[in-house]
Amino acid sequence: MATQRDYYEILGVSRSASAEELKSAFRTLARKYHPDVNKEADAEEKFKEINEAYAVLSDADKRRAYDQFGHAGVNGAGGVPDWNSMDFADIFGEFFGFATGGGRQRQNAPRRGVDLSYTAMLTFEESIFGVEKVIEITRDEVCETCHGSCAEPGSNPAKCTNCGGRGEVRQVRQTFLGSMVQVTTCPNCAGRGEIISHPCHTCKGRGLERKTVKKTVPIPGGVDSGTQIRLAGEGQPGVNGGPTGNLYIEIKVKAHQFFKRKGNDIILNLDINIAQAVLGAELEVPTVDGNAKLVIPAGTQPGKVFTMRGKGSPILRSSGRGDQMVIVNVDVPKTLTVDQRKLFEQLATTLGTEVRPQEKSFMDILKDVLGG
Repeated sequence: MATQRDYYEILGVSRSASAEELKSAFRTLARKYHPDVNKEADAEEKFKEINEAYAVLSDADKRRAYDQFGHAGVNGAGGVPDWNSMDFADIFGEFFGFATGGGRQRQNAPRRGVDLSYTAMLTFEESIFGVEKVIEITRDEVCETCHGSCAEPGSNPAKCTNCGGRGEVRQVRQTFLGSMVQVTTCPNCAGRGEIISHPCHTCKGRGLERKTVKKTVPIPGGVDSGTQIRLAGEGQPGVNGGPTGNLYIEIKVKAHQFFKRKGNDIILNLDINIAQAVLGAELEVPTVDGNAKLVIPAGTQPGKVFTMRGKGSPILRSSGRGDQMVIVNVDVPKTLTVDQRKLFEQLATTLGTEVRPQEKSFMDILKDVLGG
């Protein structure tokens, strides 16, 4: 390799080139001359030359020494990496912040922990007013004995000599397209990059212990079946120093004897007798806040919907509440006493026998209120 060539000339930039211009020039030339891509006889030498030039000029101190003293100012300084021992994906991931080759990630690179899920079953009232639930989850925790090192206290992991601590090994295969670099997980260290000669007796070399953890989870009022609550950092621990995953709590609400939900509104079906429908009545009806007064006007028809403002569910992540919708059904008695029958017969003679078709049935009205 012609080590005395001017580094600026090698990269094709001026001596006043900025850091971004240096990086751009290196990017272009590295793509062109990397041995995995370029099969020309001198490609490997050119690639080494390009990397040596960039390693010096991208370092502010080395560049200053080179500008002042030339090659003599940086000879023996060291720090120039063995770029040829790296594959194409590593080089561009290192300098440009992205990975090639389908996004392959180094085996021992930091990775985010796995998310966990838990289903919390609530009563209808708990979903409306909120509750604190104590839940139990089973997850991995950092081993208290080895503090995650995987090694028995007093011993230290050793760098894997087979992969040099990278966690992966490279093999060059000849194909009809030319030489291809195949990267596989190191069989000696299983991708860790380290060899544990004395595994921790507590975690058996995992660095993690399986534990059941209790958590008190505040659940706000207004949740419904299908609502998810995220607890950041309560999932599985990260790998190789990566961030911890999250815990997702999915809400399930038990069916109520009387109430149903429609968004933030609560639906109540209420049976009244014929006399109450005809004459009107003042009733105490159930709500989630307790019994409340509801006035039934005289002449109320089956399927009539009454709105009780502010008696519905709290609006999640907001203020205010929905309403309670009371759907009235007139309960027609199936059996009558003798006196009751006489009274209805007398009433029938005064009401006449005119037939009046209805536009909507009670069931149609109920479907409208419940949204189909």
